[in-house]
Amino acid sequence: MDASYVDLADVTHLEFDYLRWLRIILRAADARRVLHIGGGACALARALAAEQPGGRQEVCELDGDVLALARQHFGLRRTPGLRVRHADGATYIAGQADESWDAIVVDAFEGARVPARLVSDEALRDAARVAPLTLVNVVDDRLGRDVQAVSAAMASAYPSVWTLGQRVGNTIVAGCTARAEPDLSRIAARAAADPSPARLAIPGRRR
Repeated sequence: MDASYVDLADVTHLEFDYLRWLRIILRAADARRVLHIGGGACALARALAAEQPGGRQEVCELDGDVLALARQHFGLRRTPGLRVRHADGATYIAGQADESWDAIVVDAFEGARVPARLVSDEALRDAARVAPLTLVNVVDDRLGRDVQAVSAAMASAYPSVWTLGQRVGNTIVAGCTARAEPDLSRIAARAAADPSPARLAIPGRRR
């Protein structure tokens, strides 16, 4: 399956639809300090670093071979505002200071599923302590069981949970604090206008 696409002539170009959806959310949230769990070729982190001088993008990638491939074939280099670590994401998040990031993006897979250790109740409570917004990329079928499971876990950590995606394939599960909730109508409109339109839905809220 395709896992990375980087335009070496223009790193702000994001070919994959779900990466564009993530960027729409992060822009709406004005998230400048973003911790990325799972990097691939670091397409999203590089795009944000190029667009946001003075921002901070940090990538944790567990697979050293993936990082080597990104450096050899996808032009991954030292870039201002971008740091790449060979590290376990869950462990790294647990070691971060309270409110040290504006957002966490989880885009990591074992096979076709997000590793359970990254979306457990404990892991997402750690994420909520560290950042007011967490976004998890989930790949699912029409039954949506994985999206439902991740949404339920997210609701144990964040008071507001919503999704952005399509019925099949990638769906972004978002959790945020009340004070950090971005303009959802703006996100919905921009995602609907994307070349690969996505729909915003609210599977549940906890007061």
